Amino acid sequence: MGRRMAIVRAGCCLAFAVLVGVAPFATETYLTRILTFVGLNVIVVTGLALLFGYAGQISLGHAAFFGIGAYTSAYLTVTAAWPWPVALACAVALSALGGALLAIPSLKLKGHYLAMATLGFGEIMSIAFREGDAVTGGFDGFTGIGPIALGGIVFRSPESMYWLVWAVAGVALLLSWNVVSLRPGRAMRALHGSELGAMACGIDTVRLKVQVFVLSAVLAGVSGVLYAHAVRFISPKPFNLEFSVLLVAMAVLGGTGSLVGPLSATVLLTLVPYVGAIAPGLPKEVASTIKDWAPDIYGLVIIVVMLFAPGGVAGVFRRAGAWLRPLTSAPSKERA
Repeated sequence: MGRRMAIVRAGCCLAFAVLVGVAPFATETYLTRILTFVGLNVIVVTGLALLFGYAGQISLGHAAFFGIGAYTSAYLTVTAAWPWPVALACAVALSALGGALLAIPSLKLKGHYLAMATLGFGEIMSIAFREGDAVTGGFDGFTGIGPIALGGIVFRSPESMYWLVWAVAGVALLLSWNVVSLRPGRAMRALHGSELGAMACGIDTVRLKVQVFVLSAVLAGVSGVLYAHAVRFISPKPFNLEFSVLLVAMAVLGGTGSLVGPLSATVLLTLVPYVGAIAPGLPKEVASTIKDWAPDIYGLVIIVVMLFAPGGVAGVFRRAGAWLRPLTSAPSKERA
C-alpha cells in the first residue's frame, strides 16, 4: 500500500508539473492571467481544506487574511519602500497573528456559531480596508504596486508571475500533503470525527485547532501577497464576503479528507466567471449571464453538495477507487 501511494503521489506531482509548465505556451496572455488566479485560489483553498476538510472547522473570513497579505505587501513595498522578501515576511507574520487572535477565542465555538464569528471578523476587516484611506487607499484602491523582485529576478510578465504563483501552489500542496500524511494529519482526522474522542486519545484539540487555523491563514496571506503584485492594483472589493463564500464553496465541493478534491473544485469554480474566454463558441449572452450569476451559482453549489453529495469531489474519487480496487487486485489473488 505504501509503495502504491508513493507511485500515485509521484504521478500526481509529475502531472501537476507538466500541466503547469506547458499551460503558458498553449494559451493566450489573458488565459494565462486567468490560470494565475486559479493558482492563487488553490493556495488559499489548500489551507481551507486542512481547516474544513481535515480539522472539521469552518471559516467565512479567509478573504480577510487574503486582504491582510495583499495590503501589507503593497504598503511596505510602495509606501515604505521595503524589499519584497521583508514585506512578505511581515505579511506572513500579520496573517499568522490575525489567525491566532481570531482562532483562540473563536474555536471554542462550534458549528454555525464559529461560522458567524469568522464572518464577523471578515466584515470588520472589509470595513477597515474600505475606511483605512491612509494605508489602504480606501475605495480608490492602492496603486503603483511594482512587480516582485527576488534574487535579481523580476517577475514582470504574466507568464513569469504564473510560474511563480503555481510554484508556490505546488509547495503549499506538498506541505499540506506531508502534514496530513503524518501524525498531525491523523490527529486532525480524529478531531474531525469526534473532538471528545480525540481528547480521550491525548490530543490537545485546542492547540491543534489554533495551529491549523494559523497555517490556513498564512497560506491565505501568502496568496494575497502574490495577488497584489500580480494585478498591481488592489481595492477592497475582492476581499469581501462574496470571496469568502466562494472559498467555502470550493472546499465544500472538494469534500473532506482530501486535497485533490478541493484542488479540482477550485479549478472548476474559479473558471465559472471566465467561461466566455474558455469556450469562445458559447453565445455572449449565455457567458454574460453565467458571469453575473456566479455568486448565486456558488451558493447553489454549497446547498446541492451538502444535501445530495456531502462527500463532494473527494467522495466521487473514493467511490471510483473502491470500484477499481477489485479490478487491480484480481491478478495478485490469482497468482497467490
